[in-house]
Amino acid sequence: MPFDIFVRALWHSVRVDWSLRGCARKGHVTYAPDEDDLRSRLRVDTPAGEAWRCLRCAAFVVGPAAGEGPADEAPIVLRGKALKDATILRVLAAERLLRALLLLALGYGVLYFENAQTSVKQTFDKAIPAARPLAHVFSYDLDTSPTVDRIRHLLDSKQHTLTLVATGLFAYAALQILEGVGLWLLKRWGEYVAVVGTSVFLPLEVYELTDKVSVLKVVALLVNVAAVVYLVWSKRLFGVRGGHAAFQAERQSESLLEVEAAATVSGGAAPATSPSRPAHR
Repeated sequence: MPFDIFVRALWHSVRVDWSLRGCARKGHVTYAPDEDDLRSRLRVDTPAGEAWRCLRCAAFVVGPAAGEGPADEAPIVLRGKALKDATILRVLAAERLLRALLLLALGYGVLYFENAQTSVKQTFDKAIPAARPLAHVFSYDLDTSPTVDRIRHLLDSKQHTLTLVATGLFAYAALQILEGVGLWLLKRWGEYVAVVGTSVFLPLEVYELTDKVSVLKVVALLVNVAAVVYLVWSKRLFGVRGGHAAFQAERQSESLLEVEAAATVSGGAAPATSPSRPAHR
């Protein structure tokens, strides 16, 4: 096989059609608008019967439309860039939920041994190796963390101090769960919580770097900073780039119905018919 053909084949194999990926998992989304001009452009006749164009992947699907009504009431589906953004948000959500599990485990360890008089610190030191594999997932080095060192010192303190430490760990875990749920559900409030929650703890990450610099700590800090910048910029949070109104307008402009309406007004040619195929469920 010639090298250039191999490179093109490799490139096409790694490219991801986010719209087709969404339809493969959730099925196609078809809609029959009341407007005749749009209706005629979204519907075709095939030997197997009528077919309607999917609002997500633009393929024609044999069978009646799943919904109908005015074009401005058509469902806004995640397509292209929006679908890719949703996948990124859910990856961030999974990371937040895994981090919450680690914090809950640490909090439970502190609380469970709160009343021990002599073996609390020893037991905590034994729990650290058990938590190390999960900590590595977040590029967090428990062995060199000054935060963990201070927890070890606090474990020699009074029971009231231990209760405060456990409460702080549980509160931080609750924040991570709130961020994870909001991001997974693609809620705008989840994006705000994630930005605020991550930004608040950035000074702590910088402080840990002042104690000892490591590649893992630097990477973790850069990832969190990148996540904050990505959310604020791409989701137009806190009024950036026009705020929520501009974000909604951008999302709606990517709707297939909006594209079809623009093509009708401008006198564009009708889209080519894709091979009809049944919806994936």
